[in-house]
Order: sequence, then C-alpha cells, then structure tokens
Amino acid sequence: MSKLILLRHGQSLWNLENRFTGEMDIDLTDQGEQEAASAGILLKDFCINVAFTSVLKRAIHTLEIVLKEIEGAVPVVRSSALNERNYGDLQGLNKSDVTKIYGIAKVLLWRRSFRTRPPGGESLKDTFERVVPFYQKEILPLLKQGKTILIVAHGNSLRALTMYLENLSEPEVSMLNIATGIPRVYDFSVDMHLTGTVYL
Repeated sequence: MSKLILLRHGQSLWNLENRFTGEMDIDLTDQGEQEAASAGILLKDFCINVAFTSVLKRAIHTLEIVLKEIEGAVPVVRSSALNERNYGDLQGLNKSDVTKIYGIAKVLLWRRSFRTRPPGGESLKDTFERVVPFYQKEILPLLKQGKTILIVAHGNSLRALTMYLENLSEPEVSMLNIATGIPRVYDFSVDMHLTGTVYL
C-alpha cells in the first residue's frame, strides 16, 4: 500500500509579516524552522522513498530540516511545477493594506476563488493546471510501485493537488486552508483507490 505525504513549508518571513508571497523566494522564520523540525519528528516512522519540493527556499529549507530529523538518505526532486501560485502585482504587499484599497470581497475573490486571477498573477486553476500534470507524470507512477512519497510545497500548490486527490468542488476548495508544518497522509490501495487520509 502506497502513501503520499503533503507538507506545507514552515512559517516564512512574509507569512509573519502578512504579505502576499507568491513566487518570491522568501525563507523561514525561527518558528518556521521549528514547525519543520516538528513535522520531521512526526514523520520518523515513515519509510520515505522519494521527496519532492518546489524550487523556492522556504520549501527546500523545510524539507532539509525534515530529512535531518528523520535521518534518512532520501532522493530529492525539485520542480518549479510545485511552486506557490504567482500573485502578480500583489507580491510583497501587505494583505491588510491591499484590503483597504480594494475591499475585502475583491481580496477574498483573488485569494480563495478557483478561477479569478489577481492582477498580473495566477488563479488557483492556473496552479492546478501545472501541479496536477506534474503529479500524474512524475509522482503517480512511484505511488503505483508502492512507494511512500513526501511533497513539501506551498499553500496554493497543495490546495490544487488536494482538490484533485479528494475530488473537491470549486466551492469546497475555496474553503480549504492548509496550515504550515502539518503533514497530511494519504493511503492508497494497490489499485490506487484512496483508502484514508489523516493529519499527523
């Protein structure tokens, strides 16, 4: 039986500062490092065969801390397909300041809807259309071999993948929040039916 573990990176500096981060390459806070270490401790009993991450340092750093905790020599694959969604003109801006300018309804639409793009950026649908094909091509074949796979990525790239894995509707995914540093484990049968999910 194969397992897929999804992990959002630990708290980043711009998470702490309430900024739109997107594809900006921002590192972890001290708390983010602690969250990554705690996730690693929770994953000690899993025999992880391959780990995937984005090319952004907050995800890479999180994975490095996790692998140090589990003390395993795990092959790592980095891909920009797993990057956070691009927030375009909003990247680097404080979310509260943006809300004052555009109003909460518009900002919520940009942040939570499936199809609406922020100015100059990606929608969750755009993110879905790069994350899911990468999963199908690079990760699903490993799961079919019975492997245990860890993906360390970002709030929106993991929302997109979760939508696919759990067959969520657009309204359902708009309500989905993925916390930093909390592993979610998916169990699959030999014929790749989802048999269970759990947060550690």
